[in-house]
Amino acid sequence: MVVVSKKYKRRFNMLRVNIVGIGPGNPELLTNQARQAIEESNILIGDKRMLAAFEAGKRLFDTIKSSEITEICQKADAEKDVVAVLVSGDVGFFSLAKTITGKLADCECHRYCGISSLVYFSQQLNIAWDDAKIVSMHGRNQNLIAAVAQNSKVFSLTGGEHSPNQLCLKLCDHGMADVKVYVGENLSYPEEKITYGTASEISKLEFPSLSVMMILNEHVNDFKYTVHGLNDDLFIRSKVPMTKQEVRSVSISKLMPKVTDNIYDIGAGTGSCSIELALQAQAGRVWAFERNPLALELLEKNKALFAVNNLDIVAGEASEQIVDMPAPDCVFIGGSGGNLCKMLDIIYTKNSDCRVVINAITLETLIEVVEYYKTRSEYDLEIVNVFAARGKKLGAYNLMMAQNPVYIMTALKKGE
Repeated sequence: MVVVSKKYKRRFNMLRVNIVGIGPGNPELLTNQARQAIEESNILIGDKRMLAAFEAGKRLFDTIKSSEITEICQKADAEKDVVAVLVSGDVGFFSLAKTITGKLADCECHRYCGISSLVYFSQQLNIAWDDAKIVSMHGRNQNLIAAVAQNSKVFSLTGGEHSPNQLCLKLCDHGMADVKVYVGENLSYPEEKITYGTASEISKLEFPSLSVMMILNEHVNDFKYTVHGLNDDLFIRSKVPMTKQEVRSVSISKLMPKVTDNIYDIGAGTGSCSIELALQAQAGRVWAFERNPLALELLEKNKALFAVNNLDIVAGEASEQIVDMPAPDCVFIGGSGGNLCKMLDIIYTKNSDCRVVINAITLETLIEVVEYYKTRSEYDLEIVNVFAARGKKLGAYNLMMAQNPVYIMTALKKGE
C-alpha cells in the first residue's frame, strides 16, 4: 500500500516550484493555501496583471511561455529559491499547469487549486454548472456548434479568432440565432462586465478575445443520444443515392469510429454517413468527398440541419482531393468513381493502419476489392452481404419490399 502524505516535504537538491491557480484574477478570491504558497516564494512568474498584486519583495518574471518558464527554473538556485508560477483560474481546468509540469521534471512541483472561470461565472449568473457541457475555444478547435445543438447548457472559453461574436455568427449560420448567450469579460476585476442577449444580438457586438460564454438552448435537438443508424426520414433527401439506415448502421459499426478520429467519407451522396460519422467523432473531423453538384447542395443542407461543424465538404474527384488532406484514421467508401485502387494506395501511404470500409452493390466492385487485397497481405478483408426488406402497407396486407443487397467489405491491418 502506498500512502501519500498530506504535507509536502521538500526534496534535497530539487527546486521547489509552486504552481498556483489564482482564480479569475481578483486577489481576494485566492484560497488561503494559494496565498501562502505565493508568500513563501521569492520568484514569481506569470503575466503582468497577475503579478501586480504580489510584487513586494519578489523577483518578477512577466511571461506565460512554457519555454521561458523552464529556463527561469533552470537558472534558479534550488537551495535558496522557491518559484511560484501563477496561472489563471484553476490548475486543473484548461490550465497552463498541465503543460509546464511535464517540462519541469527536475523540479519538485506542487499544485494549488483556484476558482475556475466556470465556477465564478456561474456564481455571477446564479445558476448551477454541474449540468453544463464544457468546451474550450481558446487555442483549440473543439466543436462548439454541435455542443450547443445537443446540450441545453454549454460553457465555453474563447480566444484568438474564436471571439464571442464570431462564435455567435457560426451559431446563427447553423440555425441557432435565438439561443440565449451570456458573455463575461474581465471577471472579478472592477471592470467586470456581463452581457446578455441572443446569439444574433451578441454576434453584432465586440468583446475581448479572452472572454467566457454560457449558452442556453431551450430547443435541444434529438440527436444527443443517438447511436449510428438514424432514421432515413431525418435527412433532407432528393434523387441523390443515400446509404440506407440498415446498411449504414452495419457499415459504421464495422468502421469503429473513435471520438477523436479523422475520417474520410468518399462518395458522400446526401451525407447520411458523413453526418453520423461527424456525430460519432465529435472531437475529430470528417471530410465528405463528392463530385455531384446536387449531392453537394444536399450535403450543405444536412450539415446545417444536424449542426455538425466538424464536417468539411470537399467538391471534386476524391482521388485528387485526398492527396493533400490530413491522414485519416478510418475511411468509408460508398462510391469511388472508378478510382478505387488508386485511392486505397493514397490512403495507405498516409496511414498504413487506417481502417477501411467499402460498400458495393455490383459484383465488379466486389471482385476489384478482393483482387486488391490479395496483393496487400498485411490486411484482413471481411465481406458481409446485407439483405434488407422493408414492410409496405397494401390495403389490408403488409408486404416486404426487398432493398438492394449490399456488400460491406472491411479491411483491417492484421493484429488490429
